[in-house]
Amino acid sequence: MNSEELKKRFKEFALRIIKLAESLPDSLTGKVIAKQLIRSGTSPGANYRTACIAKSKRDFINKLKIVEEKLDETLYWLELVMEANLVRETLLQKLVIENEELLKIIISSINTAKKTINSK
Repeated sequence: MNSEELKKRFKEFALRIIKLAESLPDSLTGKVIAKQLIRSGTSPGANYRTACIAKSKRDFINKLKIVEEKLDETLYWLELVMEANLVRETLLQKLVIENEELLKIIISSINTAKKTINSK
């Protein structure tokens, strides 16, 4: 997967997060979690785009670490949505899987970039 394909995948993920947030109940809990989901779930794509124009390998790694943190945070909010029964778990399964897959891709990219720095 090249960077343009991954950018597209992050954007699609963000749009799915937005739709989920819009579907949460109009309660205090629903509103708070919706805001957190929108913040954390749309951030990885924006931060990945920034990583793609990094000034150095170390800068690239640092920016990818932010993507990793935001994906992990998003996973936390998705887990809360499921465990609080705000949305049926079956409706979230594909989104959780996509979150986990994106996280694995980013961690792998970080590890690869670190190896190229260490091999010099």
